[in-house]
Amino acid sequence: MATASTPALPSRPLVLADLVPDVRARNVVLVAAGVLLTALLAQVSVPVPGSPVPITGQTLAVVLTAAALGPGRGVAVQVFYILSALVGLPFYSEASGGVDVVFGATGGYVVGFIPAAYLIGLAAKHGADRNPLKSVPLFIAGQAVIFAVGVPWLAVSAGMSASQALDAGFYPFILGGIVKAAVAAGVLGTAWQLARRRS
Repeated sequence: MATASTPALPSRPLVLADLVPDVRARNVVLVAAGVLLTALLAQVSVPVPGSPVPITGQTLAVVLTAAALGPGRGVAVQVFYILSALVGLPFYSEASGGVDVVFGATGGYVVGFIPAAYLIGLAAKHGADRNPLKSVPLFIAGQAVIFAVGVPWLAVSAGMSASQALDAGFYPFILGGIVKAAVAAGVLGTAWQLARRRS
């Protein structure tokens, strides 16, 4: 007599989010949580003298959500984050939002969150977020993608030269980006260690 076979579970989760039970609303809840985390860390904002671009926790949120959720959900987080601000929710730094803010001088950085989330999520899907020797360079590279979009956007929208845009929108953020990469590597590495112990 034939019996129904139970589908085999994957030998290991692809990203941290795959540890969450696969209920129908899982992806909606995870993406919503990622949007809220990005909005929350955006409120950690330090002005940079002479620059319209503040130092914020947003890029840390991008790294964490992309690595934890994978490429598809990580991109969805950033798309919905931008859409939330477009409709006026106060999700950007200093509780700002609206079309003028989204397409303002700092808008390119947030647009850069999308390709950065995809690349970080894709690498995390292949296990690159589990070892600090791999994850720190990955997270620095992901943030470099954000600056690759944000700095030219800043130059055009604020009428700056390339050197002025680098002075205002890149150089002051290098050290912070390295620190955020290290923090994210520590958080995700610890999460994976805890997951392994539980399993």
